[in-house]
Amino acid sequence: MSKIELFENERASGYNQFVETWIPGYNFFLDHLPNLLSETEQKDLLVVGCGTGNEIERFVQTTEHWKITGIDPSPQMITQAKERFQDFENVELMTGLLCDLDKEKKFSAATLLLVLHFMEDNGDKLRLLKDVSERLVSGAPFVMLDITGDKSQIKQNLNVLRLLLPDGLDEEQIDNSLNRIENELYAVSEQRLSELLQEAGFEPPLRFFQSAIYMGWLTRRNG
Repeated sequence: MSKIELFENERASGYNQFVETWIPGYNFFLDHLPNLLSETEQKDLLVVGCGTGNEIERFVQTTEHWKITGIDPSPQMITQAKERFQDFENVELMTGLLCDLDKEKKFSAATLLLVLHFMEDNGDKLRLLKDVSERLVSGAPFVMLDITGDKSQIKQNLNVLRLLLPDGLDEEQIDNSLNRIENELYAVSEQRLSELLQEAGFEPPLRFFQSAIYMGWLTRRNG
């Protein structure tokens, strides 16, 4: 059984504040996400690891009518998302794993933001990427945001990240968080990420965004 990272209790309730604090440019990235997928004709979006629905919010605010399916293993995160989008009939939210979602349903675009670095590169990362690929139509765009880099790259970019954090944060908390990122998460190098995506059925990815350790990637479903 794969290890699943669940956000519960304080981690769930404080998630939005955490990502806005710890990911410089986070809102800029999200605000432009619909533009990256705007050429998609069917506007049928799969949001994997949707959390509280931060990226979904950007799509429901556009003038285009997106049909959005969000899935996340954390019941508490999905509860927050359901409260947030209860008035939107075009948003469907589910608690569970992507592998539980019917393969017969095909989407025209997908996102996977801040998920993959929680999964070990022991087959778990590849399995999730394949699960995404198998649920997309040929040529569908796929956007990822993830902690990326080899050990040396991560270490250097963590030093940069420390300089980009807001003033007033507790130094001990900063040290603990940076240590967790460096030693407890499962980031892979850019080359390895590209290999995984291609093995899962995607084109070689384009890195179009970087903020310290966080990198944004754009690719398409092969075939």
